[in-house]
Amino acid sequence: MKKDLGVLQAVYPMPVLMIATYDEEGKVDVMNAAWGNICAPDKIALFISEPHKTTKNIRALKAFTVSLADTAHLDEADYFGIASGNNTPDKFEKTGMTARKSDKVNAPVIEEFPLVMECELAEIVQTDNLHAVVGNIVNVAAEESVLDENGKVDPAKLNAFAFDNFQSGYYAMGAKTGQAWDNGNKFGK
Repeated sequence: MKKDLGVLQAVYPMPVLMIATYDEEGKVDVMNAAWGNICAPDKIALFISEPHKTTKNIRALKAFTVSLADTAHLDEADYFGIASGNNTPDKFEKTGMTARKSDKVNAPVIEEFPLVMECELAEIVQTDNLHAVVGNIVNVAAEESVLDENGKVDPAKLNAFAFDNFQSGYYAMGAKTGQAWDNGNKFGK
């Protein structure tokens, strides 16, 4: 029997997305965001509010990158969610991570994260119930170490982790448990 828990953010897993931008002076800012996901084959939606430094930077420069955090850099990724760019202007420097300018968009690529989506601002959708930054994904780049023999990203090698809204934990991802569009075929026969 299920027990009522009230209103919760009951979605698991939540991605751990590292949103990187430049401010108008060219300073790197990185934000940890769990509220975002792919919304079309070439688009990503980030549900981040207006007061964030990252949102201000995206509005000003019309570009950003989104990296998947990996377990090797969990501490840095968590810090990017703890410290606000509005109050801690040197938060990126404090982590010791490195950034280079994207070749595709006017935004930084964080070298230590194994996978990055380079995005141009498509639109910001704002209603009474929603604030979403939508980006056109113009390129995805990945370290060769996370690719399989066919050049595709191997989730087991990616070492990504997920956020848990229930207990505010992080959980390692990667063990394959089935094959999409195959396991359920037995019910259609």
